[in-house]
Amino acid sequence: MGTSYIEQNLSEEAQDLHRGLASLIEELEAVDWYNQRADVTPEENLKDILVHNRNEEMEHAAMALEWLRRVFPPLDQALRKFLFTTAPIMQSEAGKGVSDSGNDGGAGCSLGIGSLSKGGNG
Repeated sequence: MGTSYIEQNLSEEAQDLHRGLASLIEELEAVDWYNQRADVTPEENLKDILVHNRNEEMEHAAMALEWLRRVFPPLDQALRKFLFTTAPIMQSEAGKGVSDSGNDGGAGCSLGIGSLSKGGNG
């Protein structure tokens, strides 16, 4: 099976990005498969092996994600906004009360509840 017209015309950077994204997807699928199998097996030795394999796949996924973050600035920005914060996820999505680094954990933010009331400024 050959490559598509679009793939043939992608820059090297876009091709590498695609390879990284595809690899991340495959690693996360493997995490899911191992996790499901470990969850249902009654055989403890097999469960231990499957959990070990799942954890290895999580490491692979994390490495792929870190490579993607380093080479794809829009992904880096999104990860900095949403990861490793305690702010509500949808609050971060709306950009309310979250610092540019995304790591203030919601400290000092207002939920803006007053603006939701009738006659509010929202």
